[in-house]
Amino acid sequence: MKNPMVGLLTDLADERAVLIARLERLPEDTWNRPSPAEGWLLRDCVAHLAELDEVAAHVAEGQPFRGAPRKQPVGAIPEGITASQQWGREQDVATVLRWYREAGERLDIALAPLDPKARLPWAGPPMSVRSFTTARLMEHWSHGLDIHDAAGVEPVDTDRLRHIAHLGYITRDFAYVNRGMEAPRTQLRVELRSPSGAEWVWGPEGAEDHVRGPAGDWCRVVTQRVHPLDTELVAKGPHAAEFLGLAQAFAGPPGAGRQPSGTGSSDSKE
Repeated sequence: MKNPMVGLLTDLADERAVLIARLERLPEDTWNRPSPAEGWLLRDCVAHLAELDEVAAHVAEGQPFRGAPRKQPVGAIPEGITASQQWGREQDVATVLRWYREAGERLDIALAPLDPKARLPWAGPPMSVRSFTTARLMEHWSHGLDIHDAAGVEPVDTDRLRHIAHLGYITRDFAYVNRGMEAPRTQLRVELRSPSGAEWVWGPEGAEDHVRGPAGDWCRVVTQRVHPLDTELVAKGPHAAEFLGLAQAFAGPPGAGRQPSGTGSSDSKE
């Protein structure tokens, strides 16, 4: 039986490689542009990915989540960013990019031999290695969107989105519970058109709630990178549209998401 981690790890490495290639071509002053994440510069998004890949590698190597090493800056840490991000602000672009690249390589090596069903500690409940890896892919893609936005460059969606689309589907109940709400008992069917033109489907035929549309739109909604009203997603059923407004594929407290176009934007840093 084929190891499901092989393709997932390849997709994680490829997603990171695409972002690194983009970053290598950016003028240095672009790294100091504001990103859609409130209070974060483009370089802060890169530092965030490097920091969490470093922590993820630490736990994948068998170390505890608490006490994972962090960068220590010289200057004061502004509100809204971490010590490691401030350290990244104090470094030149080449140093931050090298940190990001090396942290990712270390993580890939640490994850490769692990059982997909083994549990790894994280900020919330322990996660299976497979879910842990998918979450890292989601982070690189979603923060990559913020980086592309800050740089004024249009991102290109790929079928690597399937992992993120699946995560968005299986976290439906979490999105409600995380807000102190009762999750609907209705079934949800999601029909997506992949970047390559294939159809991706989750949920049973005849489900009460139904969402269909482009996979890129779905993934942007569940990672809170776009407001549902600014997408081509079509929601039908008693709770489908409500869920799109609450969807959150990442761990942590409820995100504010983004406001519809023309009314400003809200923070979504996870």
